[in-house]
Amino acid sequence: MTRIHRIAAIPGDGIGPEVVDAALIALDHLSRQTNAFRLEVDRFDWGSERYRREGALMPEDGARQLLPYDAILFGAVGAPDVPDHVTLWGLRLAICQGLDQYANVRPTRILPGISSPLEGIGPGDLDWVIVRENSEGEYAGQGGRSHRGRPHEIATETAIFTRTGVERIMRFAFTLARSRPRKRLTVVTKSNAQRYGLVLWDEIAAEVATEFPDVTWDKMLVDAMTVRMTLDPKSLDTIVATNLHADILSDLAAALAGSIGIAPTANLNPERRTPSMFEPIHGSAFDITGKGVANPVGTFWSAAMMLEHLGEDEAAARLMRAVEAVTADPAARTPDLGGTATTAQMTERLCAALDAKD
Repeated sequence: MTRIHRIAAIPGDGIGPEVVDAALIALDHLSRQTNAFRLEVDRFDWGSERYRREGALMPEDGARQLLPYDAILFGAVGAPDVPDHVTLWGLRLAICQGLDQYANVRPTRILPGISSPLEGIGPGDLDWVIVRENSEGEYAGQGGRSHRGRPHEIATETAIFTRTGVERIMRFAFTLARSRPRKRLTVVTKSNAQRYGLVLWDEIAAEVATEFPDVTWDKMLVDAMTVRMTLDPKSLDTIVATNLHADILSDLAAALAGSIGIAPTANLNPERRTPSMFEPIHGSAFDITGKGVANPVGTFWSAAMMLEHLGEDEAAARLMRAVEAVTADPAARTPDLGGTATTAQMTERLCAALDAKD
């Protein structure tokens, strides 16, 4: 019996529609090939174009409209003529927070055929999963501005750390670390300077660690973590950090793995009370929008994570094997990976790889 999954596709802005279309082509090809599952996809026109037209990036009840779906495939948000804080808070964060997708998971590894800028580091030497707290912290949305335009103008941005929020992300991170071969977790902090919220973060990490005696863990200040990622990548495996810190570190991780165009994201509600959302981390990339050269690997990888979340483990593994076959082929690489292939050509090569016998 063919399993049916309802998917909400939100292509968004810039190259978002291009890479989401590529991923949907690959998913449809994989579905027809295996005949084990079928995706029923509804597209939503939410994004900056809607903001220009209607004054909002998505409807006021947008998060509620997504509740009936099994998963969400997201492209990108951001436009040159709309302030970034408007687009981010108007769409992506509104979905993540509205659906309590509190665990942001960003795997990073060097794919076949892709070179790291780190000398002597190749596939297998850099294989991380960064867990980002995705609901509060520095992106809690608390603060304000007063006395605008006056010499004594004030702007405040308050980071919020709750015991509930920190406990659940720590427990998620330790559980994920336990599931990986090395069973190792690094907790990123800045508690030497942020003596309230991140001291609580550290204390809860130590408390939760007692539930996972089989997981080896350590703690790193975020500035020292950038050095360790660059100079000793083999020492790291699973990493957990706050909303802001993990946002920054995961971009560094993608660059160290060879390209930000290959990096995926899962925004998870681990209890599955609401649908989870899957997206590449590269952003809207308006400098290449419409040129047909956007790298869809990050979206392919995100789609594989979505399939795994939906219980389609065999299909997810097949898709990732095809991704690795494509990145290993110089003729299939897009310009950001040093090749000349278009988005369409890379997608065609991926579908051909899906057809190849394992």
